[in-house]
Amino acid sequence: MPEFVTGRRTAWLVLLLAALFSGLVIAFGGTAENSNEPTAALPSSAESAKVAELQKQLPSGETNPALILYARDGAPLTDADIAAIQADAKEFTPLALGGRISPPIYSPDRTAALLAVPFAADLDNELVIDRVTELREKAKDGLPEGLTAQVTGGAGFLADIASSFSGANFKLLTVTAGVVALLLLITYRSPVLWLVPLAVVGLADVVAASIIALMSRATGLNIDPSTTGIVDVLVFGAGTDYALLLIARYREELRLTEDRRAAMRQALRSGGGAIVASAVTVTLSLLTLALAILENDRAIGLAGAIGIVVAAVFGLVVLPAALVVCGRGLFWPFVPKVGDPDKSRTGAWARVAAGVSRRPVAVIVFSLVLLGAMSAGLTDARLGLSQSEQFRVKAESVDGLEALARYYPAGATDPVAVMTTPDKIAEVTALAEDTPGVASVRPGETAGDLAELDVVLKAAPATSESYDAIRALRDRLDSTGALVGGSVATELDTREAAIRDLKVIVPLVLGVVLIVLIVLLHGAIVAPLLLMLTVVATFFASLGASTFLFTHVLGYPALDTVVPLLAFLFLVALGVDYNIFLVTRAREEALRHGTREGIKTAVAVTGGVITSAGILLAAVFAVLGVLPLITLTEIGVIVGLGVLLDTLLVRTVLVPALVVLLDRHFWWPSPLSRVPSPSAEAREKTNA
Repeated sequence: MPEFVTGRRTAWLVLLLAALFSGLVIAFGGTAENSNEPTAALPSSAESAKVAELQKQLPSGETNPALILYARDGAPLTDADIAAIQADAKEFTPLALGGRISPPIYSPDRTAALLAVPFAADLDNELVIDRVTELREKAKDGLPEGLTAQVTGGAGFLADIASSFSGANFKLLTVTAGVVALLLLITYRSPVLWLVPLAVVGLADVVAASIIALMSRATGLNIDPSTTGIVDVLVFGAGTDYALLLIARYREELRLTEDRRAAMRQALRSGGGAIVASAVTVTLSLLTLALAILENDRAIGLAGAIGIVVAAVFGLVVLPAALVVCGRGLFWPFVPKVGDPDKSRTGAWARVAAGVSRRPVAVIVFSLVLLGAMSAGLTDARLGLSQSEQFRVKAESVDGLEALARYYPAGATDPVAVMTTPDKIAEVTALAEDTPGVASVRPGETAGDLAELDVVLKAAPATSESYDAIRALRDRLDSTGALVGGSVATELDTREAAIRDLKVIVPLVLGVVLIVLIVLLHGAIVAPLLLMLTVVATFFASLGASTFLFTHVLGYPALDTVVPLLAFLFLVALGVDYNIFLVTRAREEALRHGTREGIKTAVAVTGGVITSAGILLAAVFAVLGVLPLITLTEIGVIVGLGVLLDTLLVRTVLVPALVVLLDRHFWWPSPLSRVPSPSAEAREKTNA
């Protein structure tokens, strides 16, 4: 393969085939499947998902209501206010599904009124945005002085989310590409070299997105905008890392041989294995999400795996061909020449490695104390964001929901839906009313053999008390066959599914990474276990420090339910990458110079490129903060901080200190652990 990719004519053929393949995939890619249903992420077996499916059979089952809240900041509504609200109800009729609008619902003290305007549940996002925008304009037009109107509810939330994502992924892609371009320019100090890896990675991202869209339509798997944003970051981050590592090895070889094609072939042979191992580790780790309950997790796993595979293929096939076609001049003005000294072996990282090797125990103690102190931030962690807590930016639907809670009883704004049969209404009502945490039960719609009851909870939605009430309600109604659903139940089911996924996926990811490391290091056990432990410690430190930042600085109410699992997955899979790049080079050097000298050389020669790769990956993940959801900001900050910790602390000093301390036993029980280092042999001769 290296000969074909780097050949005088075949390199051009590789680029031509890549262009043709990319063009075909992009042409047929189209858009991915997406769903607006609140329970879309849950399995069909979840109780709230069953309720949502049954509700479709009710008269209002195919609706997604927009709620308009009228209030004058706590003062009672005037006659003029009530007249204006009634006039609005008539004006909103053409926008409502079937032209039906229920009479206004007034708060107990008549300081607020609520109008519900039903929209069709299957409306396209753009249509929802247009209709909610029109509703907001009409609701605010001509109101009596002091009266305000806010549009919230399911349709309001959907419109605000869709609006906030409108153009956001393009912005994310633009900012990501800009960050990558800037860091590549700084790294290579060349006005032209950075263009080649950026173009290759950018093309890989577009191809990956098209393949994911094809897969989504073929399988029916929903790919929402947040998943698309995460995959963009993964492809740019991992793809650029692969490019940095390959070009670094290529530059080394250009100092040893005049033939640039031979230099690239050797770079692929010596560095390609580590890149393949890295890509396999990340891909297999992502594929463990196929066993997740939440569909969003499964979508991220499959889409992310496709993105990593495409990035690796482009990095190991298209990028080498493009580099050899361009020639040495691509590195101008710092063109590597045969015989140029390799300054990395005597530079700053060589001094760091020497310092670590002199005091390994002190370095290990300092590193562990620092990681432990950062992990302490987990002591006040809270898991789970309600619907109103999802936005990082201001949204009218969120403000409206918070206002609803001030004017209406805590649970009245978001009643629990209980589905039963008409003949059991009395029994279910009596049991529900007798359940702790339930304020009231009122009859809802009926259709055929289905009947719905609206259960108002005493607690506010998305609180631990509301979740306890849902659990108690399900236990009490279990014998009747009634099902408990609604948005609060959906949030509870999502939270419990996320915790289940965390318990199942985390051991699988650790197992996958451990097996890959054992195979890569020729049967070593100690090294893979230590590398795994350091990465896990990095995860807890990053999660703890980030939680402290979110809670005490940014004022976020909690970590979203999916954040710990995805942050763990990305940090472990991507964090192990840098250890793979380090220890594979250390093993290569140890075979010639012994373990202690091998790790010092490995840190010296890989320090610059791995640090550049880590900073770049951290910056790319931080770019997730341009998207409007707190979930993505949290993932970006946790992974970005973790990557920096792994790059600048764990890989730089902790792992080298462990290797120096254990010496050849670091590779136990592989054959390398039985080869005495030159220093050990010298000591044995001296003692004799």
